[in-house]
Amino acid sequence: MSDEAKTAVELVAEQRTDAEKAAVQQQADALVEGAGISVDKAATIWQRLMGTQATFTFIALLALVIGFSVMGAGKFNTGSNFVNLAQNVAILTVLSMGATFVIVTAGVDLSVPSAVILGEVFAVKALSLVTVGDGTGVDVSGENTTATLLLVALAGSLFAGLTVGLINGFVVGYLKVPALIATLGTLGAGLGVAYLMQNGVNVATYALAPVATGQIIPGLPNLVLVAVFVALGGGVLLHLTVFGRHTYAIGSNEEAARRSGIKVERHLLKVYAFAGLMSGLGGYLSVAYFSTTSVAGHSTDNLNAITAAALGGTSLFGGIGTIIGTVIGVWIPAVLNNGLIIVGVQAYWQLVVVGFVLILAVWSDQLRRRSRSRR
Repeated sequence: MSDEAKTAVELVAEQRTDAEKAAVQQQADALVEGAGISVDKAATIWQRLMGTQATFTFIALLALVIGFSVMGAGKFNTGSNFVNLAQNVAILTVLSMGATFVIVTAGVDLSVPSAVILGEVFAVKALSLVTVGDGTGVDVSGENTTATLLLVALAGSLFAGLTVGLINGFVVGYLKVPALIATLGTLGAGLGVAYLMQNGVNVATYALAPVATGQIIPGLPNLVLVAVFVALGGGVLLHLTVFGRHTYAIGSNEEAARRSGIKVERHLLKVYAFAGLMSGLGGYLSVAYFSTTSVAGHSTDNLNAITAAALGGTSLFGGIGTIIGTVIGVWIPAVLNNGLIIVGVQAYWQLVVVGFVLILAVWSDQLRRRSRSRR
């Protein structure tokens, strides 16, 4: 065979190999898209970034901040006001971490208020078990509190939240009760237990005040610092660990996740347990911030956490969501409420605006899903 013939044969072989590789890649992309994951190799990083709900939410938040800074110059755009805003959203940020994980699995957790209140109650009960002088840990002032008292109260709060979360996870994962019904049941039961333990009466304590008002970093309240660390930890857990990948997989297609070897029931138990821990921690921070339990409060914490996650781009249908998006979503209602008050508009308009924005966020999520299903 001549050299020219050999070269021609080699070129044909290379072209055939490239064609086969392209066909295999096309089949792989089809399989991935069939699993509910969009594949767009032509999209740049910038296009992907601008196509996310979190980016649009951030742009909306930035517009609100700029608008209120202009309308409320000298009042809204001050360091003290932004620190106050950060304190106001800190507890909801912690609660929204758990809500994000649950929603990514295509679930929902309505039991957040009961877990928060039980976290408060158990923190105070734990303090009452520690004798300090002629009284108990409940009677200690913030200046005289100790690390032992802070840790004892934290253990009580986390135990309460974990218990609620484990019940939710077992009922949803193993008993196959829909999450809406399961968590609605623990919502009522948890509130009833809290009322029974407190006889419907709130208990005040200043022992945990340093957790909220203290400043390890000058100018930054500890409450904000805790929220930052929790958000960072939640981001690492969801985006950089096997636990997070399994969470996304279950939310995208539970049956496919099960067939791929993921123990779905066990993982759902862990996810709801994590959400319960976040709610218990939220109760601990609430007592520290307000210096009292609030057995009649927190009634809308579940809806606020779900709203924050949805505004940040977490799909209520599961499989999609980011921690950074949830953090941005937490700030939208807070900035609206604060800014409207400063410029002299009734804060009730915040409820109207957030309600419409939430509907718009879910609607846009549905449009994105329909668009992916057509491709």
